[in-house]
Amino acid sequence: MQRNLQRRLQRQATFQSAAFTGALLLTLCGPSAWAGEAAVAMPQSVDGTAFTSEREAVVWRREELKDIESLVRQLRFDLVNNQDAAAAAPRLAELRERASAGNLLPAFIAGTHGSGSEARADIWAEWDDFVAGFHDLEVKVDTLIEATDQADYRAAARALAEVGASCKSCHRAYRYD
Repeated sequence: MQRNLQRRLQRQATFQSAAFTGALLLTLCGPSAWAGEAAVAMPQSVDGTAFTSEREAVVWRREELKDIESLVRQLRFDLVNNQDAAAAAPRLAELRERASAGNLLPAFIAGTHGSGSEARADIWAEWDDFVAGFHDLEVKVDTLIEATDQADYRAAARALAEVGASCKSCHRAYRYD
């Protein structure tokens, strides 16, 4: 039990550090990158990230993406099965933060597609497309949040399906199954 608590606290600290780094990344290159004027820089090493090693980045992103998948399943229950916007609200805020380019891209350090990673090398060869996929996901998450805020559960169900489709599209292109 103590060990699980320590691991959870360590993951939480890593998440907070990565979130800060992501926010900094968005501040430095977000709006111009979204406008197509400049690309989000690909991390070349652990320097400038919240990670102490490439392996740590790989493990963190794998766990983070699994947690996001679980979060989407919980949201499906909240919004489709229960039609409960109040229960979904904190999870939607968490999804917006955790499924963002600013949170996840720093963990995709160039060349971290080897052993223990499900990532294809195409991520780094097609970096701009990979980044665009995250921005597409962010737009779809915002659409989901708007539908939920309006208690339009039919639109929320469609938006949730679009979020899932965005995830699947990226997985087909950039992940080994």
